[in-house]
Amino acid sequence: MKISLIACAALALLTSAAMAQTPVNAQTTVQRDVNQQQRIENGLQSGKLTTREAGLLEREQAKVDRLQAKDMKDGKLSAAERQQLRAAQNKASRDIETAKNNGVNGNPLSASSQRMQADVQRNVNQEKRVEAGLASGSLTKREAARMEQGQAHVDRAEAHAAADGHVGAGEQKHVQRAENRQSTRIHRAKTNGTTAG
Repeated sequence: MKISLIACAALALLTSAAMAQTPVNAQTTVQRDVNQQQRIENGLQSGKLTTREAGLLEREQAKVDRLQAKDMKDGKLSAAERQQLRAAQNKASRDIETAKNNGVNGNPLSASSQRMQADVQRNVNQEKRVEAGLASGSLTKREAARMEQGQAHVDRAEAHAAADGHVGAGEQKHVQRAENRQSTRIHRAKTNGTTAG
């Protein structure tokens, strides 16, 4: 029994060390965006995040997206850019965990939380589309950079809507318009015939 526990612990340690050394590229940074957005939505759905907390986390996600856009604009990620991006994503990850475990709970069934949940789920979907475009080659890194800049705009709109802890129907319409524009941009970039080389 003790040997199997030690073996499991050793395997977990080796796995985490291997993951820590996984190189950061455009696709992995976008995958991390998907994961962070999903964690925010899960927090809203479980009531561990309030609408206001989710808005603050979306503001931070906007900063990460802007950094990604800036770093990927030239089609490359230098070692310094990768390190800076990893640090920003690690901070965002810690902030999500802190907010989910701070003892302040939201009401996942409130209309405001439901609106925020729908908006964050749309973020998940948009980021997945960008990630799939990078994986298939239908998006270049430069195009993905523009998509991340657009996603930063959407995240800022969500953060603004939730700043007072309530997302009204009118505020959600504004966010949805931004998301619709972003969706159109992603579709156009993925189908414009330009491929990653």
